[in-house]
Parts: sequence; structure tokens; C-alpha cells
Amino acid sequence: MLKVLNAHQIKALDASTIEHEPVASIDLMERACRMFITWFTEEFDSAKKIGIVCGTGNNGGDGLCIARVLHDRNYAVKVWIVRGGSSESEDFKTNLKRLSGKIKPVEITSLADSSMFADRDILIDGIFGSGLSRPVEGVYAQVITSINEANAVRVAIDIPSGLFADKHTDGKVVKAHHTVSFQLPKLAFFLPENYAYTGEWHIVKIGLDKNFTEAEETAHYFLERRDLAGILRSRSKFSNKGNFGKALIIAGSYGKMGAAVIASHAAMRSGLGLLTVHIPKCGYTILQTSMPEAMASIDDHDHFFTSVPSLDGYDTIGIGPGIGKEKETVKAFREVLEKSERPVVIDADALNILAGNNELLGIIPPGSILTPHPKEFERLAGTWKDDFERLEKVKQLAKQIKSIIVLKGAYTSIVSPEGKVYFNPTGNPGMATGGTGDALTGILTGLLAQNYTSLEAAQLGVYLHGLAGDLAAKEKSMEALIASDVIAFLPQAFLNLHS
Repeated sequence: MLKVLNAHQIKALDASTIEHEPVASIDLMERACRMFITWFTEEFDSAKKIGIVCGTGNNGGDGLCIARVLHDRNYAVKVWIVRGGSSESEDFKTNLKRLSGKIKPVEITSLADSSMFADRDILIDGIFGSGLSRPVEGVYAQVITSINEANAVRVAIDIPSGLFADKHTDGKVVKAHHTVSFQLPKLAFFLPENYAYTGEWHIVKIGLDKNFTEAEETAHYFLERRDLAGILRSRSKFSNKGNFGKALIIAGSYGKMGAAVIASHAAMRSGLGLLTVHIPKCGYTILQTSMPEAMASIDDHDHFFTSVPSLDGYDTIGIGPGIGKEKETVKAFREVLEKSERPVVIDADALNILAGNNELLGIIPPGSILTPHPKEFERLAGTWKDDFERLEKVKQLAKQIKSIIVLKGAYTSIVSPEGKVYFNPTGNPGMATGGTGDALTGILTGLLAQNYTSLEAAQLGVYLHGLAGDLAAKEKSMEALIASDVIAFLPQAFLNLHS
């Protein structure tokens, strides 16, 4: 998996590469620029008129290098250098000399407006890099405003200028449509508040010191396909259904039996051996008709969950989808937590019951998996000032309850009790539709019952859920995607990891 390093570590990584490869700093910059160019020329043809806006540090040096190489490849390139008082780095000076005779940069020292960029189809931002530690001001802020107002595609080198890599950003920031980052992503890229600045981000490998990266400690990781393929187990030829777990799902109420059906289908599609679904009496015919692979456990109540069946023999329990928040349901949920001797999967209405009864947090079985969306998490943990504070709140709650928290959304974050955060790469906006969360509950319940660790089940389940959604969206479109499509494409998602 990719480590997500902070700005200080990234600077040290560059220095370690220069020292131990060894490679001159200017040659490493040239390498990075050419990898940027490889990505850029695959996206944009030479008919586009390019503008590159540079600062006077190393990010600006990158911009000057990119300008030279694009010019040599017959792109129409114009360069601006913003001079607001920052000193010139040595690599900036070298690339400015190398550009001499090819392109004459326009110097910006005072008020700028968007009209200066009016004839450019694409603007490449190379003003500031990831080392920025304070909000931009003066002419830099004016230039960023002008870049954002220009009618052009905006591409940021490494990180949008003005954006902090590791903390909440105040002040002006380039609103990039694309961000091309070197070697590793930045923490800021994974948080919703920064999407307006990063746009779609891309990683280009530039051969930075692997030994340094492996030795560095971090709390943040970006999952890759190979990580999940390594977790997924193969099956023995002489296996039987008893080898793949026995799970209980408690779900559904009058008018919400679909949640129970979706969770049940997803659990069975995750490789589970045996499934029992506890439902109110009103759901018996629905479940037996729609889910013949599952056994039914019938509640004493006609319409909602009130009575806890025997929990003996189950490897795990999934609870929450569609159960409601009736007084009797709250009491029965408490009983499930008290009696469960193994980790459970908690979602939907069960999360809302926790939020309304905070004392229940103390009896959640250690190693459980909670799957809130942001609003459900807010009910559990309270409000936050920004997404960095939200991430810290997730870490704190995971530590408090000694369980895994899966905070759903783009780059779903999987947070362990030890404070490690794993960002998931799969999934798409088409999955923002009713029932997909119930499907995730079923998948996680099925995997947890198969004796994966809680962290393995969360990582594998979230990845497969998102991958199935991506495969479904390719065939169905994001607009037409429904939760049942995600379940239908789970087999292909598994095959993708096995291949």
C-alpha cells in the first residue's frame, strides 16, 4: 500500500534520494518533469495553447522544466513568473537558464487579472509546492484568483498552489481540474473539503528512495489492488460450507424489508457459508421468497426487532439495516451487544441508536466494525470545524471503542483502534443511492464470519464493494446504478482480485 507522508517527510525523501541514489537535485527535477510530461501529453494534444505560471522555488523550477520540454515537443507555451519577494532556488535558476532562447517568461510583480491568461487553453500551476506553511498573500493571492477566473483547464504540479498538504487550508488556492503528484499522494487529497482544489489527482512515479519510504512511519495509507489480492484467501478443494462461516443478520422492519434482503444477498455473495436472517413476522414471506439461500429467524413482533434469538454458534452478527429505533428495538440491540462474544458489524439504524444512547458505546465488542456515513458519524461524535478535525475524531472514537470505523464516502477511510487510516481507491458517485450501505453491511458480515481479522474484513469488504460499483457503473452508468447492481457485480470484483 502507498504510504501517505507529510510535507516534512516528503522533503526528507527527496533529500535521501539525492544522497543515496545518488542523483543531482536538478537531475531529479528533470526526471519528475518528464514523468509529468508523459502524463500530460497523453491527456492533451499539441493543438492546445499552454500557459505555465511559476513561482521562484522548486515548484516553479518544475514549471520551467515542463515549459522547455513541451516547447521542444511543439506545444505553444507561454510562461509567467510570479515575483512576490520569495527567493530563487538553485534549481529554479538552472531551469531559467535552460529555458533561455526558447521562451521569454513574462514577469508578474504587481496586480494580475485573468485577461492575461485569456488566450490559453490550459494553465499549469507551478507557483508553490507542498512545503507551503502559511496562507498566500499579496501578488501571489492575486495571481491565484486570476488563474481560477480564467476560462482554461487548470493542472497543478504536485499540489495546487496555496493548498496545505497536512492541515486545513485558509486563503487562496488554485482550483485545479487535475493534480499530478510525484510518487505519493498527500493527505489533503483524500478529504472532501479539498476536492474543489485538487480535482482529479494522479500519481506519477519518479523513482524516489524506496528504503527511506519503507522506514518512515505514518498513520495514513492508500490501499492498492495488490494489497487486497494478498488478503483474499484461496479455497481448499475439500472445503465445505462449514469452513466459510456462520453469520446472523438482524435487519428489516415494516416497510424496510428491502434493507434485510439487500444485506442478505450481499453477505452470501461475499463467500459466506451459512446465513440466518432475523426479521419481524411481516418479513417472513418476503425473505423466504427473495432469499432462498438464507434461513429465517422470526421475531416475536409483527413489525420490528424486539427479541434476541440465541447467538450461540454464529461467527459474527451484522445488525442495523432497516431495524428502526423503537423503544423495544433499542432494548434488544443493547442485549445483542451485551451477549455478543465476537466482533459485530454495526450500521444504519443501529448507529443511530448508539448516537442516542452513548452509554452503549462502552459495551460494543472489541474488534467490531462500524460503518457510518458522515451524517451518522456526526450524530455519534459531534460536529467538526474541518475535515482534518473530523479525521481526528474518527481516530479518537475507534480508539475509545477498540473497533474499526469505516467512514463512508469518496476514498472511504478505514480507521483502526491504533489510529491507522487506510483510504480506499474504489467506488464512484453512482453508489450514492439507497441500499448500497446495506450491501456493504452484508459483505463485511460475510467476510468477518469467514475468520478474516476485523481490519482485513474492513479493507477487503470496502474495496470489493467499491470495485463492484465501478464495474457496474461501466455497464449500467452511474446515473442508473442501484444497490442490486453492486451485488450483481461482486462475482466480477472477486475475479478481478483473483486474476
